[in-house]
Amino acid sequence: MIFSANIAFLWTDRPFLERFAAARAAGFTVVEFHDQAQLEGPQVVREALGDLTVAGINAHMGETAGVAAIPGREAEARAQIAEAIAAARTVGAAAVHVVSGVTQDADRHRRLADRLAEAAADAPDLTLLVEPLCEAAKPGYAVNSVEEASRVVRLSGAPNVKIMFDCFHVQRQSGDVLTRFRDHFDEIGHVQIAGGLTRQEPDRGELDYAFLLPAFVEAGYTGAFGCEYTPATTVEAGLGWRDVFTRPTGSAAG
Repeated sequence: MIFSANIAFLWTDRPFLERFAAARAAGFTVVEFHDQAQLEGPQVVREALGDLTVAGINAHMGETAGVAAIPGREAEARAQIAEAIAAARTVGAAAVHVVSGVTQDADRHRRLADRLAEAAADAPDLTLLVEPLCEAAKPGYAVNSVEEASRVVRLSGAPNVKIMFDCFHVQRQSGDVLTRFRDHFDEIGHVQIAGGLTRQEPDRGELDYAFLLPAFVEAGYTGAFGCEYTPATTVEAGLGWRDVFTRPTGSAAG
């Protein structure tokens, strides 16, 4: 198993560019983050990465957690997605998460699917991700459930448009995480983990990753598991969960 350190959540007591060294020192070989590549400058981020691999980045988030599904902001969405694709190529990211935005407009899923389809055609070398965010964490977000994300993927009609399957959000919104993972396996492009309810380390809360992670692998998942959680104290103090849940050879981080 490979674990990807989400440095938008981890080591937030340090300047962003210093978090790469912290991830490397903690044994991670893969990282992911939000829209910091665009904010910091893609080339600067590329240099700070060193030998780390980037699983994925986000399009610009802003005050509305993206704009791709919001009516009247189509041109802005296209520009932000294009910027994210360019940044992803500079930093070597494998995927771009196209953040949907806060809207309950009736055509939000079609609008988002259209932006994803355009991006997928422009960037066939990248995976374009849509993530459902639970209502409790992001009220009014355009995509709340795995089922809604699946509808967007199907509407896009693009083979490189996939679901970002964040176990925390799936559990809070719908529950039955493993069944939903299996039902939508062919549409899933990336998995993120965090403790259920707490959103702290994966060994805290109601989600049993000692059961889920091997089950995901058994189902055929070969990608990195994104560690998008808020540490209870320091990152280093809580990293023992990696050895509890898995017994990998070599580095505990993958």
